[in-house]
Amino acid sequence: MLASIPIQTIAISYLALLFSLSVHESAHSASAHWLGDDTSKRLGRMTLNPIPHIDLLGTLVLPLIGMVTGWRVLGWAKPVPVDPRNLTRKFTQRTGMAMVAGAGPASNLLMSLLCIPLLAIAVRALVSDLQIFHPNLLVRLFQASYYMPVEEFYSALEELFTESKLSTEMVYLVAFLGRMVIINIGLAIFNMLPFGPLDGASILRGFLPWNMVSGFDRLQPTLTIAILFLFLFGGMKYVLGPIFGLAEVCYIIPLARLFLGA
Repeated sequence: MLASIPIQTIAISYLALLFSLSVHESAHSASAHWLGDDTSKRLGRMTLNPIPHIDLLGTLVLPLIGMVTGWRVLGWAKPVPVDPRNLTRKFTQRTGMAMVAGAGPASNLLMSLLCIPLLAIAVRALVSDLQIFHPNLLVRLFQASYYMPVEEFYSALEELFTESKLSTEMVYLVAFLGRMVIINIGLAIFNMLPFGPLDGASILRGFLPWNMVSGFDRLQPTLTIAILFLFLFGGMKYVLGPIFGLAEVCYIIPLARLFLGA
């Protein structure tokens, strides 16, 4: 049974998830501090160290169970505490909270933007010893780095490197960067949904007319249940799938081709 568990895929994917969640939560904390509330900074949350952000159930138990079993599970980090009363009066309280909320998805989008060129450089370095250096091959390897299980990715590369030495370290680096790209884009997209406890709800709330705020707040428990239902029963793929597809076609692949020279 243990032999069937994709240990390499789980380890690399979890490491990327843990770092991406830390970036997300530390961005919330840093934006709150910038806007005048140092509550989370005093609690040690304005850091990329993942330990202060870990939630036992949402960061450790559920993600690892999902990776091992393939079950659809939700994962989360410990929410960053923000006292809206401390936020600067340069903005309305709702606008300030919307800015704090938006910093999380924005940080994940920025991380993906940083990791795409790094991944392109790593892919080119990985195959630098190959005689075949076709642009389409580079793009396929780039995509495989975030879609394929690491074990399958390694096996596919072994077939290419029949006469050259395959660097295991470079394979793992490429797989890690690929996971960083797709996980950060996933976190940005998912958290921007204007539902329940997600950042998108706080962002939307910050810009709604006052006469709509109370009704919007009353909807949140129902929307939270709807998210859980969609996620557990596979409906979320119909919500997120088209957005992911659009992000890949319009964002990931064009930048990949640019930095790959393909």
